[in-house]
Amino acid sequence: MIRGVLFDLDGTLLDRERSLRDFLDRQYERFPVMHSVSKAQFVERFLQLDENGYVWKDQVYTRLIEQFGWSCDMQELLNDYLHAFRDHCVGFPHLTEMLDELRGMGVKQGIVSNGVDAFQRRNISGLGITDHFDAILVSESEGLRKPDPAIFMRALHRLNLSPEETMFVGDHPVNDVEASVRTGLLGVWKKNTIYAIPECSCLVLDDLMQIPAWVRERD
Repeated sequence: MIRGVLFDLDGTLLDRERSLRDFLDRQYERFPVMHSVSKAQFVERFLQLDENGYVWKDQVYTRLIEQFGWSCDMQELLNDYLHAFRDHCVGFPHLTEMLDELRGMGVKQGIVSNGVDAFQRRNISGLGITDHFDAILVSESEGLRKPDPAIFMRALHRLNLSPEETMFVGDHPVNDVEASVRTGLLGVWKKNTIYAIPECSCLVLDDLMQIPAWVRERD
């Protein structure tokens, strides 16, 4: 029986690429200093340097300023990212419906995300889903990062759940799925074109509404 579902955030609940492209489109318009290159050049180079979110943005903006010769302050661009990105956050299809259905079933819900605490919480708020979760753990404030099993165990402790009755849903094959499976949880891979399928045994998710169905099957 599944009594709880834990989620990764970026690439799992948050459609990060779509959100990021929309943010970058608007940031380019807000900062005329960027117009020495085309919008397409800026966006594609940012995405290359970003490496799917695994390179922090101070480094990304520093590289962009150096490469394109912009006369601007890196911190100004970074602050814009930190505070304006939340306004561009878009969830994957059926996000709120899935969370509502799980809540109606009495299933506990949590988020376990690597990243900067305030930034990630603003993004969760930007999606309008903060109130759905019984626990939100972000690596910066926890002092732990996925794939460390300790952060999964801490989430389970806060929700009073055992690994065997908990599902973990994430897009990264190693940090999310394989790590959660090693910790004893039921791993679910949010299918994507960025990463290869996990090497461990797991469920493969095409649509978020599959999650409530899988929970029911395990009653």
